[in-house]
Amino acid sequence: MISPPDFSTDPAPTLVVLGAAGDLAARLLLPGLAGLVSRRGLEIELIGSDRLDWDNDQWRNRVRQIFAAEPQDTPQLRTIVDTTRYVPADVTVREDLVRLLNACSSRSLILYFALPPAATERACRALAGIDLPPTTRLVMEKPFGGDLASAEFLNQLVTGLVPESQIFRVDHYLGLSTVLNLFGLRFTNRMLESVLNSNHVASVDILLEESLALEGRAGYYDGAGALVDMLQSHALHVLSLLTMEPPSTLSARDVRDGAATVLRATRVWDNDPVRASRRARYTAGRVGGKVVPSYVDEDGVDPARRTETFAEMVVEVNTWRWAGVPFRLRTGKALRNLDKRVVITFKKPNWIPEGLHGYQRPDRIHIGLDPETLRLDFNLNGPGEPRTVGRAGMEVDPEPGDLPAYGQVLAGVLAGDPTLSVRGDQAEQTWRIVEPVLRAWRDDAVPLEEYEAGSDGPTAA
Repeated sequence: MISPPDFSTDPAPTLVVLGAAGDLAARLLLPGLAGLVSRRGLEIELIGSDRLDWDNDQWRNRVRQIFAAEPQDTPQLRTIVDTTRYVPADVTVREDLVRLLNACSSRSLILYFALPPAATERACRALAGIDLPPTTRLVMEKPFGGDLASAEFLNQLVTGLVPESQIFRVDHYLGLSTVLNLFGLRFTNRMLESVLNSNHVASVDILLEESLALEGRAGYYDGAGALVDMLQSHALHVLSLLTMEPPSTLSARDVRDGAATVLRATRVWDNDPVRASRRARYTAGRVGGKVVPSYVDEDGVDPARRTETFAEMVVEVNTWRWAGVPFRLRTGKALRNLDKRVVITFKKPNWIPEGLHGYQRPDRIHIGLDPETLRLDFNLNGPGEPRTVGRAGMEVDPEPGDLPAYGQVLAGVLAGDPTLSVRGDQAEQTWRIVEPVLRAWRDDAVPLEEYEAGSDGPTAA
């Protein structure tokens, strides 16, 4: 075994960002850290590492620029900028990892893998020969593996390094305040919770639609596609919180047990991945006045991969509460509008009295994820026509959380609370759910359609 030297007993944790020069660290992780530190007054040692031959000044300038966007400047933020360090390393090489760990001054060690899945796996293989401090926490980005088999292997690998309770598989959608509000919305409102079941609900849509196009992410996206990027992770985890039974407590074990239970009960609708799925990719168009090239003409894209930028699949949750309700999961890039929400559509009333006119659509609940809103659409008699109903709506803008989604996730990591992280069995179940669709798409059993950038997606989606 290769052992790094002793760490000090300083209580401030050391956060080591592996892949510090990458897009994810700059766009999400470091801004989330800035929001957390400024609002919670935390002290933390920050070390960045990547294969680029940067020095401390280059890294500090990057951190300073990102932290400068945080509106609430604090002494803790300034201290991190002044003291953060950068260690050039190939983290898939054991000797480089030992040198990196030598630079850490705390036994409270957090290794954040801001890396693609394949690089994360190789780094974990290298870590297997190093004696880590017993409280070390590992933080990994989705997707967790590339299929069910690789997810199972990765879980075995990382649980050989640290216990499951010290592994944080990040899905930042679980840190969105509106997603967290699902607990309050469901479990503290009897009139709502009592009708969230197959007796009353006709269908549920989970929409994660984006107006952004590829935005320079071909290196990752062209190998993943919309299904893996958004539905296999974000959409299915939102579904699990929406459909789980009320937990006894909000402890990590109870919440994750409940989410894992419904994921085990979830499968492609009618076990028919061809009829229950749809895929497409965008052609040239305009989104919000911006000219967007065809996906196949984007830099770094290999047209032969036939990567989809729009994915839709219908699943069923075979539990007593939800059996028979179709859950439609949909995502797309370069669409007309940003639209990230859950839509619960209720069944038509059993009977509408004769002489009561105007009924057109059933009532619906819209739970907006981005932007955060809550809206109820229902039917109401008009003031001048008491025998005619019309559409009415009630909308509430929930108070947003004081932390960005990544700040919320990092707060759980620093506190050692894995409630908002994905447990190993949950990660495996999401791969099991989508694998029939992935196989059907690889076999071209489902045609790859096209839609114009800036449109609402493929026709009749």
